[in-house]
Amino acid sequence: MTRKQQFILILILGALATISPFSIDMYLPGFPSIAEDLKTTIASVQLSLTSYFIGIAAGQMIYGPLLDRFGRKAPLYAGLIIYIFASLGCAFTGSVEALIAMRFLQALGGCAGMVAAQALVRDLFPVDKTAQAFSSMTLVVAVSPMIAPTVGGYMTAAFGWHSVFIVLAVITTLIVVCVYFILPQGRKADPSISLKPRAVVGNFYTVIRQPQFLVYTLAGGLASSAPFAYIAGSADVFMNLYGSSEQEYGWIFAVVAAVMIGSTQLNHVFLKRFKSEQVIRGAFAMQTLVGILLITGTALGGFDKVTLVALIALFMAGHGLINPNATALSLAPFSRHAGSAASLSGSFRMAMGGVASALVSAFHNNTAVPMIAVMVGCSVCGLIFLAVGKFTIRYNARKRDVEEETSVLM
Repeated sequence: MTRKQQFILILILGALATISPFSIDMYLPGFPSIAEDLKTTIASVQLSLTSYFIGIAAGQMIYGPLLDRFGRKAPLYAGLIIYIFASLGCAFTGSVEALIAMRFLQALGGCAGMVAAQALVRDLFPVDKTAQAFSSMTLVVAVSPMIAPTVGGYMTAAFGWHSVFIVLAVITTLIVVCVYFILPQGRKADPSISLKPRAVVGNFYTVIRQPQFLVYTLAGGLASSAPFAYIAGSADVFMNLYGSSEQEYGWIFAVVAAVMIGSTQLNHVFLKRFKSEQVIRGAFAMQTLVGILLITGTALGGFDKVTLVALIALFMAGHGLINPNATALSLAPFSRHAGSAASLSGSFRMAMGGVASALVSAFHNNTAVPMIAVMVGCSVCGLIFLAVGKFTIRYNARKRDVEEETSVLM
């Protein structure tokens, strides 16, 4: 595969994985307008974000087995078509309840792109190159929170929030065309993989029994929940508490995303000198230190806008290092069940993200404390789980070695 082919491949895979981040970020500046138009509260509108996370978590459990059984493209097409129609449903909804329901359907369709993109990276790149491939793909994905809220802010101000969902439908239609004409098939259909509930659950159980998958999926999922807490609370914090306009909020989001993009590219440099496990531990430690500053400053009365943005951006830089390495390590042990592993990994992460966003909404108190507390709590819990998980794996390995030596001597 030439470098040009790799570039085009990463670009398309990144676009697939970007569908959901765009869907999450692009309508955030419209929260106040949506609440006013639908005669509801921002806290109620935030539930449409939570329903999206729930839809992604549920949908990925479905697409994993389908991608393994029918190949990568057929389930992908089905999901993206659902997404397009659901996006149009969001655009023309007349109540917050309908918006919440349409966002759930939108997520069920859009998550096909996320699962397929991860599975295709595992299909098309050697195991020792997947971390670099995920970092490159993350670069494409990371551009979405840099562009999406900014574009969404200007679109909401000029054409209304409905236009955001129409544009999402158009963009996804273009992605479908690229997938059809350019993207390789990847792993072919495997008729031996059964879709009966017992067999599907058995495949998932096989994946979950792999300790490396479990540790890095859950630790990485906890770390990934922090950005979702930020997404859920940032519109209220910056637009209502700090008085930012829709356009300024978009630029704030862009600054945070730009720092995250920089950290994903630093990952390429770090991987030349350190193992993925070492990069993850260092990133978690950095997030914890910055998190202490955020919690302390917020509890003592809050930061000015510039300081808060700077610290949040530094905190999110850790996510740019943790996510690609944790994803690569969690999928490394699998080949035949890569689709199921990718779906479980993504489902766990989005479920945790949904919980994080729901907690921000539940503890909403017109301050930045709920958002910051959930962000930092996610990172600290991820670090603790990683440490405990790695210790447990090493302990069980030593225990097995001792038992084997004892059996040999006997």
